[in-house]
Amino acid sequence: MNHLLLLKPHPFRLLLYVEWVLLGMTILNELPWEGLNYMEALLGESSHTTTLPSYIWLPTTLLCFFTLGVMGLRLPTGTTAGKWIYTFLGLALILIADWLGGWGRFGIPYLIILIRGCIIFKSTGRLILGGVVLLLCMMSMAISFQDLHQLQIEMTKPRTITLVQLKTWLIVLTINSAFSFGLTIIFVLMLVNALLSERQSRQKLTQAHDKLREYALKIENQATLQERNRIAREIHDSLGHALTAQSIQLENALLFCQSNSAKTQVFLSQAKHLAAMALQEIRQSVATLRSNPLEGRSLKDAINSLIQDVQSRTNITPNFDVSLTHPFSTEINTTIYRIIQEALTNICKHSDATKVTLQLRTVSERLYLFIEDNGKGFDPEQNTTGFGLQSMRERTEALRGKFYINSAIALGCRITVDIPIPKLPSTF
Repeated sequence: MNHLLLLKPHPFRLLLYVEWVLLGMTILNELPWEGLNYMEALLGESSHTTTLPSYIWLPTTLLCFFTLGVMGLRLPTGTTAGKWIYTFLGLALILIADWLGGWGRFGIPYLIILIRGCIIFKSTGRLILGGVVLLLCMMSMAISFQDLHQLQIEMTKPRTITLVQLKTWLIVLTINSAFSFGLTIIFVLMLVNALLSERQSRQKLTQAHDKLREYALKIENQATLQERNRIAREIHDSLGHALTAQSIQLENALLFCQSNSAKTQVFLSQAKHLAAMALQEIRQSVATLRSNPLEGRSLKDAINSLIQDVQSRTNITPNFDVSLTHPFSTEINTTIYRIIQEALTNICKHSDATKVTLQLRTVSERLYLFIEDNGKGFDPEQNTTGFGLQSMRERTEALRGKFYINSAIALGCRITVDIPIPKLPSTF
């Protein structure tokens, strides 16, 4: 039953206040002004057609309207059946009040039901509710028209009206008009205030959008600078080392080129190997700088390319297991690709591993990535400033995910990434 109704606070306070103002106008018109002295003589017989005494129908009618107003504090957001139950309950309160007070006197409360229906229903439900409200209003008007003939007969009877009776009628009419005009003023003030608030909100939203765009540019520039610094460090550490070693091998080859051709051949062979390593480092750095590393490929195909590259450069054959229920956004795919790329690079350079296990799967609206190797491991407490680990952690946290790393000396390393899969935005 709780899931059927699932009531939540009214999302638009202004509309709730408007509903209360409309109910106030209805209650004001419902008060028994005709019961005042001299009013019956002026109006003939009372236009009130109910046979119930006023001390019964008036409190009951006011209670129905009060309940209808309190219902507006909470609106249903559960199933469609629960929404219709809530709506028909409101219509039942109006019909009870209408029947007790005389059919055809109430029209404003139906507007309140229609306002709430526009909030809780979609377009089809709104059209259906509009038809129901129109039908009920026409039925009330049809029943009221049946009493017009009797009312005309009563109004044609000769009556003697004194000056005191006329003054009394004018006073009552003035009070009623004053209350109605006061409620109209309140409604206009609320409407104007809503328009001004909306305008101010749009201005603030525009300013916030401009600031957000400015912050995004700053973050993008900062991220670009960090990425350039990382690539510069990688080039300095790997490419610089390879070229330095190659220079030494070439100097040795020049030194023995005339006296020992065998040693010269060995030095040249080593220099060629170092040149190939340097070229591979350059290609890897360029691949890292690409804005879209997937290049139209699926995430699985892009990871397979990374694995083939690892196999071509090392003796490691990664064990890759993928279990994905559906494709993801470009942002998530790029993040996962970069994390796997960085992890495999670190394993090839530093771990001395012979076995790597990589698992990628979705479980209960979450994406999990596991990367484990049997290398020499390290102490995470003493290696917290590395560009690779920091980059993987920042990429994960940017998607509101969690990054875990477990490693110890001579026990390998295990990386776990837990990223929530975004859901479609829900409507009220």
